[in-house]
Amino acid sequence: MEWLQQQIQDYLPLISENRLIQASLIFLFAAIASRVVRIIIQRIQLHAAGRTANPLDDHLFSILQRPIGISILLIGVNLALKHSQLFEIQMPAIESVLVTIAVFFWLMCILDGAKFALNHLSRDDARVRIVQPHTLPLFQNMAVVIIYGAAIYFIFVAWDIDVSAWIASAGILGLALSFAAKDTLANLFAGVFILADTPYKIGDFIVLESGERGEVTHIGIRSTRILTRDDVEVTVPNAIMGNTKVINETAGPSSKYRIRVQVGVAYGSDIAKVRAALMAAAQSIDKVEATPEPRVRFRTFGDSSLNFELLCWVAEPVLRGQVSDILNEAVYNEFNTQGISIPFPQRDVNLRQLPSDD
Repeated sequence: MEWLQQQIQDYLPLISENRLIQASLIFLFAAIASRVVRIIIQRIQLHAAGRTANPLDDHLFSILQRPIGISILLIGVNLALKHSQLFEIQMPAIESVLVTIAVFFWLMCILDGAKFALNHLSRDDARVRIVQPHTLPLFQNMAVVIIYGAAIYFIFVAWDIDVSAWIASAGILGLALSFAAKDTLANLFAGVFILADTPYKIGDFIVLESGERGEVTHIGIRSTRILTRDDVEVTVPNAIMGNTKVINETAGPSSKYRIRVQVGVAYGSDIAKVRAALMAAAQSIDKVEATPEPRVRFRTFGDSSLNFELLCWVAEPVLRGQVSDILNEAVYNEFNTQGISIPFPQRDVNLRQLPSDD
């Protein structure tokens, strides 16, 4: 700014000695420069940013035109008024007003850019997973608070208002609020960390350490909601979700889920025949996935039976109960057809008659 003022003092007297004429020329030059810069930004947007697939740079150049042009014009007004020497006493207040106007236009520009960027990121899951459509209002509100706070700070500085006392008061107030709402803050931070780490997402089937199992229907800032298979919605605070073991049945390279059917057959049964019967039962059901293929395992020698386990896959965890029911029926019917006996526990009780005392 000082260099620019020196150039004005060196070259403007060559055009006119009248300070009002010189001030008018300064304002005119500033207006022309403002227009030229806006045209240059438009050309850059048209020929450079417009050729990219990312809409962020197009929007950035479009919203920068106005605040940059206004800033150049306000600088010209400041220099013109200073050079005219008509408002020397009022210049500090005038400069504060000009800075306030510039802060206002830059505030609108940054708010617009932040909201557009957050909206764009919420629709692009491959880039930032934490910014999602259901968390978009949170980040927009946080951006508004931060940007408005910075704008107010710069306005205070422009008017020579000491903000140290305000900051100290805000710190004390924030400390008091943090103690009063510690549980709410714990849920808030846990919700942000869950969204960032994504141990589960909406639509996943999860099992909590306490035993609840269901589909995640909502991940909020304060709590997570789970819809159980009984159509009962369970709401769990995020602070608990962030400090407990969560089994995600949907996570992994595939959404397929393996189910197990355990069955025992009588001692003396033909093991190869049992394996074939279990495989036939699994392959007769359409909802059992062909890949990975079903398999049969001979697990243990039980007290009354040879214990087998049929392992097969379904497309998603929600089918576990339905397919298990169909499989149990198919296995029972196949065993009856093949003449394979399913034993039940038996105990032999021997009664001894004690000799009489006579």
